[in-house]
Amino acid sequence: MAGRLVKVSSLVSAVCASSGLYLYSQNVDVNDLSIVRFGRAAATTAVISFDYLTAFRNVQYGTDEYCVLRSEVHRRSAERLRFLCCANRGTFIKVGQHLGALDYLLPEEYTSTLKVLHSSAPQSTMDEIRQVVREDLGKELGQLFVSFEEEPQGAASLAQVHRAVLADGSVVAVKVQHPKVRAQSSRDLAVMEFLLQAVHWIFPDFAFMWLVEEAKRNMPLELDFLNEGRNAERAADMLKHFEFLQVPKIHWDLSSKRVLTMDFADGGQVNDREYMRQHGINVNEISRNLGKMYSEMIFVAGFVHCDPHPGNVLVRKCPRSRKAEIVLLDHGLYQVLKQDFRMDYCRLWQSLIKGDMKGVERYSRRLGAGDLYPLFACVLTARSWTSVSTGISHTPVTRAEDVEIRTNAALYLPQISELLNRVPRQMLLLLKTNDLLRGIETVLQTRASASSFLTMSRCCTRALASYKRSKTTSRTKRIKISLAETVALWQIGLYELMLWTQSSLLARWIRSLLSCLPHPH
Repeated sequence: MAGRLVKVSSLVSAVCASSGLYLYSQNVDVNDLSIVRFGRAAATTAVISFDYLTAFRNVQYGTDEYCVLRSEVHRRSAERLRFLCCANRGTFIKVGQHLGALDYLLPEEYTSTLKVLHSSAPQSTMDEIRQVVREDLGKELGQLFVSFEEEPQGAASLAQVHRAVLADGSVVAVKVQHPKVRAQSSRDLAVMEFLLQAVHWIFPDFAFMWLVEEAKRNMPLELDFLNEGRNAERAADMLKHFEFLQVPKIHWDLSSKRVLTMDFADGGQVNDREYMRQHGINVNEISRNLGKMYSEMIFVAGFVHCDPHPGNVLVRKCPRSRKAEIVLLDHGLYQVLKQDFRMDYCRLWQSLIKGDMKGVERYSRRLGAGDLYPLFACVLTARSWTSVSTGISHTPVTRAEDVEIRTNAALYLPQISELLNRVPRQMLLLLKTNDLLRGIETVLQTRASASSFLTMSRCCTRALASYKRSKTTSRTKRIKISLAETVALWQIGLYELMLWTQSSLLARWIRSLLSCLPHPH
């Protein structure tokens, strides 16, 4: 028996040694091997699951001790997940970034920990960049560009961007896909799907299959840079009436499925208040314009840029006009909203803004929330049920309410998981987009502004009027619809004027003067 064990162990050692020598001779990175990536993901999942299964055995649910312990388990599990994403890179980082953007849907311990993945993406070597360009464009870098900076301007989960100069002197940004991402993505998603199903079997309340479903649907689109270029041109044409918006022009002769060349655009990130202060950019103006842009995309056009994290939204002063501009980058991930869905979404937001609770229930149910419509309204607005019931446009956001919402994300995680599995798939990216935009507003300290609700009201009014006109052949009815639309827009404008008057310097001066006058006895 001992002799057999010696023979078997010797054989295993020889196989491992020869395999290691072969991989070393072929310059294979062990991190790229499917078995290694699966093993690392499975081990991390097992450790996190075991932690949640055993940590609360001797603690009574609902006590202060339980809450403290739960936060600790969330925190160390999030750290393990972050380490896994950084180790496996590519698709894992992309999914981790998606989770990190869900501020009001996941516990704060997860979102704050996973947010750093936006700045922890891997870099490809220059040899790998040259190889991708050579394979896709058929020429060497030196034949295509007068100069090409080796240090990337930024690296993301799927690609990195380099600054280059063309023969005519034009400065361009060249986005090059990491060479191994495309081959690994389908296998990585299969691993995630298998492990999430295993976790759901252990924890029935944990229902995050929507995450993999979305990734499986969107990843092929994000990996096709020609699709990204087409999205960029469509968005630029759709929003051309916004003079403050710039979308870099695509150079199609220097683009492929893995290489995208566009005009170079510089500026500060949209959440960089210090950059805006130094360059004389009005924070409130930027926040208003961002709201106008996204309300137009969501409610009117139904074609939505779904990755507005700060690295993809730049602000700058236009060199010629000296006006503040927003530069929108990374057009790989868009959501096309179906017309019926978009109309129900418009009506739901109008109900939320007005505090029309019958409308909130009706349109939430039509969007798939069912009996979870109160939770859906809170998730969508990131407001408490008290604020929703009063009308979110009439109740300013407070720090206490923000803390309450984030705390509830941990308390109601099973219900939130169920809700996300119920609603139409289109809703998932909208919720992520909402959270990213709210995160920007929070940093800019403009979340309490009523201007965003007024902008949304205008867009909802226009979208619904356009929809009603398209459904009738009667000229008289079209005129009535247009008149009702004009009246509604005038009402919104008058309300905005009233708010401006109340907050203006003149109004404050008059109030101060009146307070100084002697009161009659």
